[in-house]
Amino acid sequence: MPASPSTARAINDRLALRLLQQEGPLTAGQLKQFTGLSRPTVADLVDRLTASGLITVVGESGEQRRGPNARLYGIVADRAYLAALDVRTDSVAVTVSDLLGRELAEASAPVGPDTGTGPAVEQAVTLVERAAKEAGAPRLHTVGIGAPGLIDPVSGELRDSTGLPEWHRRLVAALQERLPPARVIVENETNLAALAEQRDGAARGRDTFVLLWLGHGTGAAVVLDGALRHGASGGTGEIGFLPVPGTGGLPSATDCTGGFHSLAGSAAVVELAAEHGLTGTSSGREAAAAELVRGAVRGSSPQAGRFLDVLADRLALGAASVVAVLDP
Repeated sequence: MPASPSTARAINDRLALRLLQQEGPLTAGQLKQFTGLSRPTVADLVDRLTASGLITVVGESGEQRRGPNARLYGIVADRAYLAALDVRTDSVAVTVSDLLGRELAEASAPVGPDTGTGPAVEQAVTLVERAAKEAGAPRLHTVGIGAPGLIDPVSGELRDSTGLPEWHRRLVAALQERLPPARVIVENETNLAALAEQRDGAARGRDTFVLLWLGHGTGAAVVLDGALRHGASGGTGEIGFLPVPGTGGLPSATDCTGGFHSLAGSAAVVELAAEHGLTGTSSGREAAAAELVRGAVRGSSPQAGRFLDVLADRLALGAASVVAVLDP
């Protein structure tokens, strides 16, 4: 079924804005060249985006440097401001940017294990408000949250989990209440990392790939045929719950123990490093695991090499299960 005129316009507008964001100011002729759209269609979208305040003339290009064909159009960066939150079990970080993706302000704060749900939520919301003020943003258009856990594919909300802090789920409602004009959305942190890699990193230009995520637990993000997959319940890529014979128990529903978690989660990595005589100084298992792996990669001792070999074998087990089913 062909797209409706309104859908086609939205697709074209998004394509043009993405090009202007990535390439910088462009003429109407360059937009036509990059998009493959007809001249009248490009003229319409330029008029539409200009009228909405999303783009404006920022200069002229070409030898003559005059006339409509020489006009350079660019995104109005301060037309809207966005906040991105990285929410973890023991901390929260926020970055505020404009429509060009320029980082205008950032802030972070630890959230202690003894911090109650209400104080933790208040701390996170206040952090967002402070960063927005520092960025000079009178209001936020969108607040995006990256968090561990499952996202309900129907409601788009974090699903209840006994293994994660309650303040994660309460944060969305609190932000909507304190920042009523803003759109608040939440996505699994591993999925967001995959989208970032697809746009600017190792997976750029790839429509099908899997990103393996190692942290407190283990997980994966799955992109097939250009689309991020969530599954019927939001659990696509949760390979940490893969039962593994010999790991001492089935995966736990409340924390990152058992199954593949017990082979490649941060606690398992720290324990494996200790077995090979490697120690670190970082507090917290996730930070400690990252420090130990980085140190082993930079080091040249036989113990570090053996540690990395065993860890690689463990990771290959989880990766093989994904490859055998999805063939990314």
